[in-house]
Amino acid sequence: MKNIETVDIAIVGAGSAGLAALRQVRKRTESFVIINDGAYGTTCARVGCMPSKALIEAAHAFHARKRLDTFGIRGGEALSVDLPAVMARVRALRDFFVAGVVKATDALDERSIAGRARLLGPGHLAVGEREFRARHIILAPGSHPIVPEPWRAFGDRVQTSDSIFELDTLPPRMAVIGLGALGIEFAQALAQLGIEVTAFGRGTRLAGLTDDKVNAAMRAVLDQELTLCTDGDAELSEADGGIAVSAGNTRVVVDKVLVAIGRRPNLQGIGLESLGVELDARGMPPWDPTTTRIGDLDVFLAGDANDHAALLHEAADEGYIAGFNAGADEPTCFTRRTPIGIVFAEPGIATVGQRHADIAPGTAFEGEVDFSHQGRSRVAQRNVGLLRIYAARDGGKLLGAEMCAPAAEHMVHLLALAIDQGLGVQDLLRLPFYHPVIEEGLRTALRDLARHYPTDPSDLASCPSSKAEALS
Repeated sequence: MKNIETVDIAIVGAGSAGLAALRQVRKRTESFVIINDGAYGTTCARVGCMPSKALIEAAHAFHARKRLDTFGIRGGEALSVDLPAVMARVRALRDFFVAGVVKATDALDERSIAGRARLLGPGHLAVGEREFRARHIILAPGSHPIVPEPWRAFGDRVQTSDSIFELDTLPPRMAVIGLGALGIEFAQALAQLGIEVTAFGRGTRLAGLTDDKVNAAMRAVLDQELTLCTDGDAELSEADGGIAVSAGNTRVVVDKVLVAIGRRPNLQGIGLESLGVELDARGMPPWDPTTTRIGDLDVFLAGDANDHAALLHEAADEGYIAGFNAGADEPTCFTRRTPIGIVFAEPGIATVGQRHADIAPGTAFEGEVDFSHQGRSRVAQRNVGLLRIYAARDGGKLLGAEMCAPAAEHMVHLLALAIDQGLGVQDLLRLPFYHPVIEEGLRTALRDLARHYPTDPSDLASCPSSKAEALS
């Protein structure tokens, strides 16, 4: 008879969600295993957040030479980029970050198992020839980039975010397919590094923006740096000297293609059908984001694998929730954080709270600021972009915002705090705004909103604009 090992908790996946779950699990028990298929080090550290930002920062630094002349600094156009050196630095930083993450599993010895887990039923799973009984199972196997099968025939001429950082250098011509957050980040960064880039998308929406005005403002920026094609689905074919990428009336021949059309949960073949729950058309089980629980089973689904929000802070939260609830007598329902998203373009793209498309027509007022004349932004030659804020018509409570703006990654955090605390337009206008800072643009948008609500002249929230760029 086969020997079946017994543990309190089995964690499948050693990514951001799995490691967050592990930290909670170890507070309760040392009877666990963590099973990981593939490379250790998390998607964020290996192929996601960190290496991509290393590439983006290099691109932004090189692109800044185009603004030097306006400061009276000459010779910027004579600067050149050493692409092999850029890629070597990206990998060096990547390896540093990965090493720090890998330490989390290094000391687990036999409790850390390399291999692909298969569910055999609730509380029952296998890895290779080994079988386990676990009172609770946490599924956090992550995700992988989507590459249509016919495109795989082009070999390493088709790249994804999982592979591009291994390139020793970058070719002179590239196509980026996909205009979501990842596609926009890569397309702009590659273009700023001097690569001829054509980016393809199925529609006109960029990086998850739903506000037409903000989307148009970002499109205007990108149109100056690269070629955007939003005429429909892209098709790949062989061509003399490279790969032809076609969509609508656009056809370009490039050296390599970066595919950024999304990621798919690593759930294929994991055995979800053995759990006895109904799977939807995408093969996903019923899942509660407040508990991370699948149905009423002692099985929890966390991180990219649930296809909820492929963001590190969301994955870490879900790992925490899953680890907290695994082993508990009754699962706790957690209030999830205010939604926030940042795309590290230039200007930065960010959304917080309810996006424009989430708000029912006629229920909100809108305020905005155009950064083209904002004082500090103009001094810094970063005066481009648009920020729009939405507040409830009844009472002025902040609902959300979308922006492409300088300092977007900072302003979106201020707004997330305000939305989380249930603050209204007047509440934010009572706060101090130092001069001169880019955040004064946020105050301009709030003042634009405030005109829709009654004011009290004895309240500093009613202090009007000076109407002078030097003072606002």
